[in-house]
Order: sequence, then C-alpha cells, then structure tokens
Amino acid sequence: MAPSGPGVRLLPNAITVLAMCSGLSAVHFANVGMWGAAIASIAAAAVFDGLDGRIARLLDATSKMGAELDSLADAISFGVAPALAIYLWKFEGSRAGWVIALIFAVCMVVRLARFNTLLEKEQPPFAKEFFVGVPAPAGGLLLLLPLIIEEQVRTDGWWNSPVVVGVWTVVVAMLLVSRIPTLSVKTVKVPPRAVAPLLVLIGLLAAAIITYPLVALIIAMVVYLAHLPYSVRRYMWLSKHPEAWTVTGADRRAIKRAHGVAARRLGLRQPLHGRVAGAAMRAVRRPRRDASTAAAAEGAAPSANGRRRSWRQLGLRRQPKR
Repeated sequence: MAPSGPGVRLLPNAITVLAMCSGLSAVHFANVGMWGAAIASIAAAAVFDGLDGRIARLLDATSKMGAELDSLADAISFGVAPALAIYLWKFEGSRAGWVIALIFAVCMVVRLARFNTLLEKEQPPFAKEFFVGVPAPAGGLLLLLPLIIEEQVRTDGWWNSPVVVGVWTVVVAMLLVSRIPTLSVKTVKVPPRAVAPLLVLIGLLAAAIITYPLVALIIAMVVYLAHLPYSVRRYMWLSKHPEAWTVTGADRRAIKRAHGVAARRLGLRQPLHGRVAGAAMRAVRRPRRDASTAAAAEGAAPSANGRRRSWRQLGLRRQPKR
C-alpha cells in the first residue's frame, strides 16, 4: 500500500528530531567525560542534518515547520552541545571559559537566523552554490578539533592548552558570522562517467571512517579549512562572469580556458611600473626639429648658432652681371 501524504511529510522531520537527540546525547556524554561518544554524537547529528533537507526536497515534503525545526535542532546540536563539551573539557569552573562558550553559542544562533533571512532574499543564480560563512555542522565539528586531536594522540600539547582552545573557539565563532563564501556540497554535480569511480571513493572513505574515525575527522576538518581560499576565489570569479551563472561545469571550464587563451593572445602581462627598456624608449622617441634641421630643409647652410650665413661667409664667388 502506498504511503499517505502526511506520513511522507513526517520522515524529514523525524530525521531532524534524530539530529536533535544526537546533539542532546553529546551533552550527556560530555557531562560524564565520555569525549569519544560526544564527538561521535555530534558527527551523527551532522549526518542527519545533511539527510533531512535532501530527503524533504526529493519527496517534495518541505514545509515551514520543517525549516523552523531544523534551525532549532542545529542550534542545539552544533551550538549548545559543542560549546558545553568544550567548556566541560577545558574550562570547567572558569568564568572566562564560560564567556567563551557563550560567544560561540550566540554566534551559532546568529548564523542560523541570518541563514533563514537570506532564504527570503533574491540573490544571483550562482549564490545557491555557496553558504555565507561557515555552515552550522562544519562549525560545530571545527570547534571540537582540539578535542579530537587529544583523543587521537592521547598526549598533552600546545593544541589543548586553555589559551589555544579559547582563541580557537573565538576564531571559529567569527567564521560562523563572517561573510566568507563557502562551498555547498548540496549543489555539487558530477558527470555520468565519474559516478562509478566516485562511489568507489566514497566506499573507501566510509571504510577509513569506520576504521580510523578520529583521523578521518581531523583530515576532513583540515581539508575544509584549506578549501576556503578556493571558495572565495571561485565566488569572485562567478560574480564577474554572468555568462557562467546558469551553465554546467564543463561549460564553465570552457569559459575559463577561453578567457585564458584570449589573455595570452592579447599579450596581457603585468605592468613594468614606469620602467621602459632603452630600446623601446628610443623606438618611440620622436625626433626633434631643431633650428639646424629647419635651415637645411629651407636650402640654406646652418651656422653654429643656427642662423643663416651669407654667400661671402661661405666663400662663394658672385656671378658677374652681363
């Protein structure tokens, strides 16, 4: 029997509730000192958060209630839970540490509120390929990076000192509310011939995550931070080339190659900052028409001072009159 409409619409919201439960479980595990379980719970919440919206769009089950529920779940799973985990891990009993945790939680809520308002504003077609600032799941996992490193290496170092953790928390909070464009994996499309190799790569990645989960998370966070300059450069290029807004990836690459070939054919290069080679300067220098040249052009011999000389001064004899 085919599922009814209300039942289908319940599925994305159920996944959102699972994400919220994972975030709350992370708070419980952090309270009892089970840091590995807390990290796993927040990572599971990130997976659920990526699934609920995609399933809602596939089933055409998007709703206003689902959007609000998703924002509340994100605030708990990626704002409150990571902030409390970091506080209980490194700043328990510290007033300054509590202020730092509050800064992160507030920035996460502000970031989610701004995301909801941007959905109602008209933006260029290419803007849907980017987030404004670091998204909530990535921000929550980035905050836990020092804790993940400590759980992996099991030794103390500069990465888990209170000062470094405090500065890192503030930096991640600023990335959440920044205007830095970050790539959205929801709009990534691959050509048909790349589907099979990509599925094999995903299988290998899943095996690596199951075998070495903490190492995989560390690598994923480092790669995410490294992609930020590329994302900014891509956003700036698209903003300057409207002809590439609504075309496929292959067409965009063709446009980039065409612009590169055109620039090379035109001989565009960096300016010489006012320095011109001597040969080029002599080639463009215009000859000056001085008094000597003018006198020669008129058929008279020039003198040293540029005046016209008489026939006696030249030593010529005058023809006798007949």
